[in-house]
Amino acid sequence: MKKQFELEYIINSSPRVLYSRLSSASGLSEWFADNVTVKGKIFTFIWEGTEQNAELLGRKDNKFAKFHWVDDEDENSYFEFKIIKDEITGDVALLITDFAEEDEKEDSIDLWDSQIAELKRVIGL
Repeated sequence: MKKQFELEYIINSSPRVLYSRLSSASGLSEWFADNVTVKGKIFTFIWEGTEQNAELLGRKDNKFAKFHWVDDEDENSYFEFKIIKDEITGDVALLITDFAEEDEKEDSIDLWDSQIAELKRVIGL
C-alpha cells in the first residue's frame, strides 16, 4: 500500500515565477519532464519517449497544483506542489506531497531531490 510523504525545499524565487514552472505544460517541461502537453485537465508527461498522463485535480494561482497519475490504481494517491511563503522572513518553500510504496520511498525522494535541483537550475538559483 502506498504511503503519503512530504518533502520541503527552500526555493528563493517569487511564488509567481515558481508557480508558472509547476502548473503549465511549458513550465513543467523545463525541469520535470522532457516534454509536457496538456489537453483539458490531462497533462501528458514525456520522458525519453515514454508517456505518462496525469489529471490536474486542482490549482490556485501562486499557491498550489495537484495531480493524479491516470494509470495509478490507488484513487487516493496524488502529487502536489504547494508554495509556502514565510510572512516574516519572506522565504519561499516548495512543499511536495507524493505517495510511494514503502520499499520505493527512498528512490522517490532521490528522484524529487534531483528534479528540484534541476528546477532551481532552471530558475537560476
